[in-house]
Amino acid sequence: MYSFDIQRPSTVADAVAALATDEAQPLGGGQTLIPTLKQRLAAPSVLVSLSGIAEMKGICTGDDGSLCIGGGTTHATVAAEAGAYLGLASLAGNIGDPAVRNRGTIGGSLANNDPSACYPAAALASGATIVTNSREIAADDYFQGMFATALEEGEIVTEVRFPVPEKSAYMKFEQPASRFALVGVFVAKYADGVRVAVTGASEEGVFRWSEAEAALSSNFSADALEGLSVSGDGMISDLHGSGAYRAHLVGVMTKRAVVAAR
Repeated sequence: MYSFDIQRPSTVADAVAALATDEAQPLGGGQTLIPTLKQRLAAPSVLVSLSGIAEMKGICTGDDGSLCIGGGTTHATVAAEAGAYLGLASLAGNIGDPAVRNRGTIGGSLANNDPSACYPAAALASGATIVTNSREIAADDYFQGMFATALEEGEIVTEVRFPVPEKSAYMKFEQPASRFALVGVFVAKYADGVRVAVTGASEEGVFRWSEAEAALSSNFSADALEGLSVSGDGMISDLHGSGAYRAHLVGVMTKRAVVAAR
């Protein structure tokens, strides 16, 4: 691992100031960044730890009834305290292993936007709002491809606001060693329709399956998905599964998510 300096700000304002220096990089739970440093795939001169910023931690209910989760909140805390949104709490409780869940953070996951991460599917299916130190970004505008987001240099995810659906569920076909999703599908039913988001499958990262959304908005049952499928073109193909295999799993996991939500 390369040598680097580390700063531990206690406020968002101090963190933003620290990130303004050349080659500084934010450090959330470190579940992705630390292995990257060990492999010498990144070499920031300064790491700015966000773990000591109290204002970025915790869960509360907003005035509009949404579930507001601080960007520095760990997966374990989301699993234990997000009971108002059972689909999200269940998702968090099945990320990685206990070590990962007690260190990794929701803000770090969304900022990294790994194409097989779970939280992006929850945020996109929920129509969540990603709040940063400078603005609010709708989930539909936030995710911009594999490992790509709307975040600018020095911008920090301070909070994520989730509208709570009437029904929801997340189903993940996981890679057993990493517990990342080969394919994961989050289904969320709201009064004005159903949103379906898929992670782990596409080379473009997380995406909404609009055909399934339309079918489920008319009839919220697995039967509504009969005859629907996604193309294997543009799907991830690797040693764990072909693009066609992942495309098939999208349909299977979506049906399972609908059954679980019902």
